[in-house]
Amino acid sequence: MASGSTSDPKMSQADLRPAWVQWALPSCGDLFFLVLFSLLVFTNLSSRLLGDAGIGWHIRTGQLILSTRSIPHFDPFSSSMNGHPWFVWEWLFDLIVGVLTNRTGLNGVVVFAAFIIALTFWLAFRWLVRHKTNVLLALILVLLSTCASMIHFLARPHVVSWLLTFIWFSVLDSSEGTCVAGSDKSEAPDKSSRRIALWLLPFIMLFWVNAHGGFLVGFVLLAIFWVSAIWQWLRARQDRFDDLLRKIRARRQVRELTFVGILSGAATLLNPYGLRLYVHIYGYLSNHFLMDHIDEFQSPNFHFVAQKCFAGLLLLTLIALATAGAELRKLKVSHGIIVLFAVYSGLYASRNIPVSSLLLILVIGPRLSRETTRLANLPGEHRLISIPAGFFRRVQTIELSLRGHLWPVVAVALTCWIVAHDGKLGAKTVLDAQFSPKRFPVAAVNYMEKENLPGPVFSPDSWGGYLIYRLYPQSKVVVDDRHDFYGEPFLRSYLKTMHVEPGWEDFLRQHPARCLVVPKGSALANILTESTGWRPVYHDEVAIVFLPVQFDHE
Repeated sequence: MASGSTSDPKMSQADLRPAWVQWALPSCGDLFFLVLFSLLVFTNLSSRLLGDAGIGWHIRTGQLILSTRSIPHFDPFSSSMNGHPWFVWEWLFDLIVGVLTNRTGLNGVVVFAAFIIALTFWLAFRWLVRHKTNVLLALILVLLSTCASMIHFLARPHVVSWLLTFIWFSVLDSSEGTCVAGSDKSEAPDKSSRRIALWLLPFIMLFWVNAHGGFLVGFVLLAIFWVSAIWQWLRARQDRFDDLLRKIRARRQVRELTFVGILSGAATLLNPYGLRLYVHIYGYLSNHFLMDHIDEFQSPNFHFVAQKCFAGLLLLTLIALATAGAELRKLKVSHGIIVLFAVYSGLYASRNIPVSSLLLILVIGPRLSRETTRLANLPGEHRLISIPAGFFRRVQTIELSLRGHLWPVVAVALTCWIVAHDGKLGAKTVLDAQFSPKRFPVAAVNYMEKENLPGPVFSPDSWGGYLIYRLYPQSKVVVDDRHDFYGEPFLRSYLKTMHVEPGWEDFLRQHPARCLVVPKGSALANILTESTGWRPVYHDEVAIVFLPVQFDHE
């Protein structure tokens, strides 16, 4: 029978469509990408991506690397720690945003971050659908994960870690293949492509280690799948042919993961600091004072929307495990450990929520889909839910057949064209990414530049990166949000000043500033107003600028 015959009962409706439809018609995943990408770029969310001042010093660092053609090893931005050794452990991301800023301004930085975020969740949606999660459930899970991650929708290096975490999980999960008991052999990837993808991980790690400290998550995932392979190897029996084959596959998987781990570990040493990077990261993450006083390392507050979405994912995870019944015994060891890791890390620190939510939906999505299908297929009197299973199968088939992704490509290309033309589409400005004047002392810095006020400048650490972006190299800051660089003793003294605790003036004596920019209505602003040593020269709804009484900026 000819391949195009319609008499084949297995032929899907999608196969009968003209080829151009499969390339031109947007899929559900494409529409999701378009909506998310457009919202992040062309609405007020673009300012949200610039909601963390740290991107300011990342940009200036990248520009410094470009101008000097070298990675700085000593601090150039602060007066208090000037010349001290500095670990620029995210230099590759800094270089990228430095290049983008030089050529396109902040618009390019925002579009880059928005693209990485939208691509990550689009890939997660496609992965779920390909692994037999019905389209509606996949969309709900990805939306929940996206909303939970909104607390860290920022143009910072961590968004790169989101994408690379997904890539590592998908490659490692595919590499597990059929060595796991109870796995669906139809889902096993082609052997050659699987092995090629696995051996690409060390090269990905080479990029990751120089872009963000989240590369450690890659090793956590690698260790989890390695332990799972060890378990399958030791557990498999040899009295049946299938079990013997599975044992051989598991042993080969252990060997491959071991070599990939060694090569990936060696790749991490190809950074500007070698083994010292590990020592630095350990010292930072093991410092209880810093972990207790940095907001993003605090446990999530479930009174806010994003955290509630994460709580919803935790509930769905519990439901997926509780309703599995006998199927729970078929849960991959790797998936079980990943669930434990994701739940613990997400509850431990808010900054971990995006990666945790992403890992959770990848694990529970196919399992929840199978469970809802099972409940829908119960006899009528026992049926708990009614799902048009045939409809979702057709939708899933069509979704996977639409592989052109034309519209996302067009949207990204058009956006890049707009960025290259100063954010204008014709005569109309449609993209003008800026730091929010309601969140940062934009007007105050404008005044400082106009009056040519000198540095060093003291401000809250959360504003320091913005001041570096605006004032460097003319003025330096006293402090910014590079907490791993400043260290515990320095930050203890700084926080005493910000909270106006006894001895609050000691920090300003030890690290003199010629200009103070502090939030309006803050305890420090109030006491400085009453102080005889400082006088306010500018104020607005966001910030107050103070100068020493004896200083005349005229």
